Amino acid sequence: MIQIYTGDGKGKTTAAIGQAIRYLGADGRVMFIQFLKDSNSSELSIFEDLDNITLMPNPWSYGFTWDMTKEEMEEAKAIYAQYLDMLLFRIQQDDYGMLVLDEAATACSLGLLDCAQLLDLIDQLPDDMEIVLTGRDAPEQLIDRADYVTEMKKIKHPFDKGQRARKGIEY
Repeated sequence: MIQIYTGDGKGKTTAAIGQAIRYLGADGRVMFIQFLKDSNSSELSIFEDLDNITLMPNPWSYGFTWDMTKEEMEEAKAIYAQYLDMLLFRIQQDDYGMLVLDEAATACSLGLLDCAQLLDLIDQLPDDMEIVLTGRDAPEQLIDRADYVTEMKKIKHPFDKGQRARKGIEY
């Protein structure tokens, strides 16, 4: 099944991490991929100590998407297309039961990740693989294909008052 955590509220990645932990607790194997974020997300350090989870953190960081130049957007788009191909190859080499694509929905909505290519990748995955996608503004094509869609709605957030992201809380 396909799960999507979307919306402008906090907790999308946190929910996906919780789902991955639950799956690991049931002796499952997880592939955890991040788009858009750099490798400083705190959960990655814990995941490195766990068995049965493979991390593919985003090796390319451009900062906030709203600060990216047109050239950086085009470069990211080309890199993410290759990243999906590499991801499919890695998944086919091992026996994973869950795939987490953190911030894939945002990357699709911004045009940095080709939604059709992502859906094609999903079509090539085993039928019994659980797929978890996160990110703001999940495109309708993804929502239409999903079995679960949860929207995190922001009511209030410290970022609105200029508070910077805090390690261990927001990243």
